[in-house]
Amino acid sequence: MNKGIHRCPSSLQMENTYVPELLDGTEEGLYLGLDLGGTHLRVLLLELAHGTPIREQVKKYHINSDLRVGSAIRLFDYLAECVSDFVIEQGLQDVELPLGFTFSFPMIQHSLDIGMLVTWTKTFNCPDAMNVDVVNLLREALDRRGDTKVKVIAILNDTTGTLIQGSTLDHNTAIGLILGTGSNACYLERADRVEHWETERHGEREVIIDIEWGAFGDNGVLDFIKTDYDRENDANSLIANSFTFEKYISGKYLGEIVRVVLAKLTKDGLLFVGEHTPGSLLVPGNLTSDLVSDIEQDSVDGGNSSTRKVLMKFGIIPDEEDVKIVQYVCEVVSNRAALLVSICLAVLLKRIDKESVTIAVDGSLYKHHPRLETWIKQYIPLLAPKHEFKMIHAEDGSGKGAALVAAIAQRLQERLN
Repeated sequence: MNKGIHRCPSSLQMENTYVPELLDGTEEGLYLGLDLGGTHLRVLLLELAHGTPIREQVKKYHINSDLRVGSAIRLFDYLAECVSDFVIEQGLQDVELPLGFTFSFPMIQHSLDIGMLVTWTKTFNCPDAMNVDVVNLLREALDRRGDTKVKVIAILNDTTGTLIQGSTLDHNTAIGLILGTGSNACYLERADRVEHWETERHGEREVIIDIEWGAFGDNGVLDFIKTDYDRENDANSLIANSFTFEKYISGKYLGEIVRVVLAKLTKDGLLFVGEHTPGSLLVPGNLTSDLVSDIEQDSVDGGNSSTRKVLMKFGIIPDEEDVKIVQYVCEVVSNRAALLVSICLAVLLKRIDKESVTIAVDGSLYKHHPRLETWIKQYIPLLAPKHEFKMIHAEDGSGKGAALVAAIAQRLQERLN
């Protein structure tokens, strides 16, 4: 982290988000959020009174696959069309509306409203947007329509949004954590420690730093915990030797690590003995993390019905011993993920060093895995014993968070003007 924040070679990007403070309770009025992260986009209207959301309208739009590849102008024209449709539907086309844009793709920020796309991920690939400011692309698309008074004033990712959304629920929030298909975290850093700051400074005391920890270890520093199972999981992934940390802990890969272990035990004659080879279990990607959560629920309840149900999907009729082994493998893999996340959160708590810190969390894995939260809450006090913390579930940081960051951005603008 220190290397990254001082612009030295590091597998942590430690990106400056240029969000220098949280809501202060003076924010009033209407704000828009635009959330682009997958096959759907959402437009959201948030009404604030004394910095607290009092009304919320959301609309979801599908992005066709042909728009996700090819020309960026077509994609951004469609985003602008959805924003206009939503604003006109609300009867707000003649009202000046500040918009925060959640853009969940790797980017480099030069200010609160400049985000240069580094690379597309997921199912997107519009080459002409690479190394381009996506805020500008959206502004130009809205200008071409000219049918609303929407002003794009901030860009962020879902992790930053989660921290900000968490701060409306608990003002001690200083860490945002995403534990879903992917994983990332951000936190409130002392401004004087941050080297990368391209805009003029105005005596900021803190700023949110986006760690981009999914790629932690891409330079080899985490290889000492890599097992043969991890190597195979990496080899089966879309891009090998990337997103090292994410491959240990996130929902996209947890099920695959379990599957690799079970396949090895089966091949070694230690599992499903006497069964016909469970062919479909040997296919990469077939055991998903939601199934691991189901099996873990059995371990919590002391039962085995979910485990049996999951194995039946693969045509396996397990004996009692098989069930115990499968449950144990799921426990070991899940527990390691919880421990690795806890180690990093403990380091953040020590670095922030405040009396009490709240960690705002969102993401499908965190929500659906029956034991991750319990384990994390057990491990952190062992790793950072002097640091008081609590965890809250801050849902929809990517939507609400975008509108809330727009409110902060507008307040900062007014103060400087």
